[in-house]
Amino acid sequence: MSVEKHTAIIKEEASRLGFEYCGISKAEFLEKEAPRFEKWLHQNMHGEMGYMANHHDMRLDPRLLVPGAKSVVSLMFNYFPEEKQNVDAPKVSKYAYGRDYHYVIKDKLKEFLATLNEKIGEVSGRAFVDSAPVLERAWAAKSGLGWIGKNAQLIRPGKGSFFFLAELIIDLELEYDGPIKDYCGKCTRCIDACPTQAIVGPNIVDGSKCISYFTIELEEAIPNAVKGKMDNWMFGCDVCQNVCPWNRFSSPHKETKMQPNPELLTMDKEDWQEITEEVFAKTFSGSPLQRAGFEGIKRNLDFLIS
Repeated sequence: MSVEKHTAIIKEEASRLGFEYCGISKAEFLEKEAPRFEKWLHQNMHGEMGYMANHHDMRLDPRLLVPGAKSVVSLMFNYFPEEKQNVDAPKVSKYAYGRDYHYVIKDKLKEFLATLNEKIGEVSGRAFVDSAPVLERAWAAKSGLGWIGKNAQLIRPGKGSFFFLAELIIDLELEYDGPIKDYCGKCTRCIDACPTQAIVGPNIVDGSKCISYFTIELEEAIPNAVKGKMDNWMFGCDVCQNVCPWNRFSSPHKETKMQPNPELLTMDKEDWQEITEEVFAKTFSGSPLQRAGFEGIKRNLDFLIS
């Protein structure tokens, strides 16, 4: 089959599996992103996320991560929920309303690779969803799925940014897409709205100042310097996305396996304060909230109310 036919099969399969958008790039060294990423690390904007400095070369060249790689297939999966939390409750980032996305999307990617082997022949490669040294937003932008906004999120014109990103890095030559224009213009709403001033410049987020970092990644005590600046976020933060004008176009996802946990939606401030470790484990089994764990959630709650 031709390169054109292979590309068509991949994009058709992506749509069948529920990925809203699919873009393809040539697997090569990320020349433009390399100095930016190195500067970000040098300025210690990754905080205690030491893993960001690991496998540096692989992050910048997928051919080192997947030997023989020729193409990076970037995919977008909508997670915008139809329902929202109780307004009285400590806030949870929308991506964590339902089942852990790693499980749901990884299963789809496994099926994706299996289907390619059936329809095309032997295709070698690996699937990734926020679980390996892959600069996923850089690849998504390179393939034209959107542009990197001032909040460092990938924004799809007319659709917004509430999407998970995933990749297939495979040894198949394909037709390649190209980047699109940056449509942020002069807007600075995300920069102006960030409660902890973590967006230190256009497209630059100091991860060590981000509320998501404090509530999920940081293992030590949350610094007193951000007391009163957390905007009631208990797990993650959506502020820079919520204020983005492009997210007025967001529409609810249709993935049944990622429907919001009904108990999370109804819990109020008192319910969270009284939750026990046993109830937390039962209620949030298979949830992204397990990343912080019961002790982490209690720490975050105590910091918000103290």
